[in-house]
Amino acid sequence: MPLPALLTQHIVRRPQRIALLQHIAEQGSITRAAKSAGMSYKAAWDAIDELNNLAASPLVERSVGGRGGGGAKLSKEGLRVLRLYQRLQALQAQILEAAEDASDLDLLGRLMLRTSARNQLQGRIQAIQPEGQYDRICLALAGDLNIEALITRDSTQRLELAPGATVIALIKAGWLTLLAPQEQLEEGYNCLQARVESLLAEPSSPTEVRLTLTNGQTLCTFAEPDWLDYHAVVPGSELRVQFQPSYVLIGTPA
Repeated sequence: MPLPALLTQHIVRRPQRIALLQHIAEQGSITRAAKSAGMSYKAAWDAIDELNNLAASPLVERSVGGRGGGGAKLSKEGLRVLRLYQRLQALQAQILEAAEDASDLDLLGRLMLRTSARNQLQGRIQAIQPEGQYDRICLALAGDLNIEALITRDSTQRLELAPGATVIALIKAGWLTLLAPQEQLEEGYNCLQARVESLLAEPSSPTEVRLTLTNGQTLCTFAEPDWLDYHAVVPGSELRVQFQPSYVLIGTPA
């Protein structure tokens, strides 16, 4: 089965993350793999979450442990990606040899956009519903989850969006709001059930909250420590996460 186009572009541009996969396969530990790949522990978790979200199924399977004690191994899909990357490296070498001058490579680099959005979820367009100057894009995620995006009609046309197309939903971490079980959902918002994976506290700052959705995809957001304490939120807690459709950006392969 072919890899999603955005995942293929990603692994070509980010060889350090492929090296991380290789080290995980060899060492079975996030902490040791991160050190070998020259990454911080936090950066390694971010990289794994992003790769898992972009793939059709998770590339890395993790077991619960302490901050340095969690185990990890590559899934069958992760091993397949490693084999594919070796073939892509050979093709990349041929492309570099064929480039007529350095400006060709600069142009390719500009065309392959990277984004600051922490949350990237692969989905398939189910429907496009016109709403005045906007279009409501109904997206199906893995595991029968659904979200909506609200974008301008011009964006729909410029991206050539149509039902059945595979896209990436981009959501900045600060645009997500956590809801405790007893709290009321805002009308018209997207809402997803999630389990707290980890809490990363920083002095005098909101706490970074890593979430796992029911389909295995992950999200990252922030919450005030007082809110987390009041609702007794700990790793393993079941929460909901809400966000406005207008906060969902749509990305497509270049």
